[in-house]
Amino acid sequence: MNRRYLPVAVTAVLFVALFIAGSLQFSGFASARVILNLFTDNAFLAITALGMTFVILSGGIDLSVGAVLAFSSVLCATLVENYGWHPLQAFPVVLLLGAVFGTTMGVLIHTYKLQPFIVTLAGMFFARGLATVLSEQSIAIEHPFFDAINNFGFSLPGRGWLSSATLVLIAVFAFGTWLAHFTRLGGYIYAIGGNSQSAVLLGVPMGMTTIAIYTLSSTLAALAGIVYSFYTASGYALTGIGLELDAIAAVVIGGTLISGGYGYVLGTLLGVMTMGLIQTWISFHGGLSSWWTKIFIGGLVLSFMIFQRWIAVGLHTRLQQK
Repeated sequence: MNRRYLPVAVTAVLFVALFIAGSLQFSGFASARVILNLFTDNAFLAITALGMTFVILSGGIDLSVGAVLAFSSVLCATLVENYGWHPLQAFPVVLLLGAVFGTTMGVLIHTYKLQPFIVTLAGMFFARGLATVLSEQSIAIEHPFFDAINNFGFSLPGRGWLSSATLVLIAVFAFGTWLAHFTRLGGYIYAIGGNSQSAVLLGVPMGMTTIAIYTLSSTLAALAGIVYSFYTASGYALTGIGLELDAIAAVVIGGTLISGGYGYVLGTLLGVMTMGLIQTWISFHGGLSSWWTKIFIGGLVLSFMIFQRWIAVGLHTRLQQK
């Protein structure tokens, strides 16, 4: 097997192995309900992580996504509950502000040659501060449209429920796959992550691509905030603390090289589902603290980083031989 596909294959095998182990250990674990609940409960994280995938593919990082999610959920709740907006009026505003926020970070990173870590760290504080200024308290959303969306879905065999959040995630995943593998922008992103100097020589529009990457990441984080507001029927400024780290962990577990250039959108989705499956296994077990989820995920991230190092060395050796 090509080394490029090994990380995704390993993540897929790990997910299947964990699911089989849980199925053998717990009654009711192997059901459509459990699998679909994984998608519903982790839809907002998966959408955020899919945006993070493109950032890491380019060799960058985005620490602002958790704060952008919080700001989006609070802004949505504020517009709907405090100002009487219909949700369909609030959503475009939330998404537009998320896009503008990401565009601003992309411009700063490219124009002033600033480190993405520093720019997005500042963005994290800025977005979290704006969310807190809007409201320090949780804002409950009581609107018929929210109830209708939350109740929308499709029943499947095995007591499964294909929720609206899952449908949004599927749409974002399809879009991300198309963008990464069937568009010129996707090729530019891989080229920048592989070798930025070579990308310049090949004529890759560095400024446009960098801005597009961070715009996409923040827009998807804003969309995740909307999905989260449906999930909790509220908006809260302290939502999403540490979510950026979970998103990065999912991307790494999904096989995307942290140095950029190699990785797949499918791998990130598998990474999120693997993390969710670990949490589900601990819930079924009942005798372990929920903090064991973090311990297991930390071990997985470390293991995949070592594995990625082996992959990177192998790919570099093959390139030198050519």
